Amino acid sequence: MPKNSSPVPHPTTPATVPHQALPPGVTVLAFRKVKEPYGWLGNMAPYPVTAEGVSWRTNEALFQALRFSDPEVREAIRRAKSPMQAKFVAKRYKDRQVIEPMGPEDCEHMRNCLQLKIESYPFLRTRLLQTEDALLYEDVSARVPPAQAVAAAQEESRLSGTKQRSLFWGALRVGDHLYGHNTLGRLWMELREACRA
Repeated sequence: MPKNSSPVPHPTTPATVPHQALPPGVTVLAFRKVKEPYGWLGNMAPYPVTAEGVSWRTNEALFQALRFSDPEVREAIRRAKSPMQAKFVAKRYKDRQVIEPMGPEDCEHMRNCLQLKIESYPFLRTRLLQTEDALLYEDVSARVPPAQAVAAAQEESRLSGTKQRSLFWGALRVGDHLYGHNTLGRLWMELREACRA
């Protein structure tokens, strides 16, 4: 799989929620469900990929499998019929993970999965470039109530594990602010910049 040396910052306390004011006039593109206009940016989108001679139904399945070194676990994830099922299979074996979720290696694996996806589907590279300078983010508002994200950003409360993960990979928009690490969106924007070079 391709490597990129640009590190993705790893939050020291993922329970905290960063937020940023959106610059005036910036185009903001959210991706949620695979059937929506920018759904192809999500790992659940139905674009099979091949890594090291092995076919995967989705980026999500490959990404989940990369957290394990056990070939039987990887194969169980690969055989999953849907990306959500792949996620559940991985969850079943979480005590055997060798990669820390949301850690630097996990982020590098995500970057490599995204790179592989656009290498496998050149029209997706074109679509990515067509987003121009838009801010891209995975909208997790269906998983995290906005009031909880705002309170966590103000350090008035802590988030549960599922909500922490959602706001690590994605973000949610409240007015002219974006709450969350937006790691997946930032990786896509970095990749878009690399495609321009």
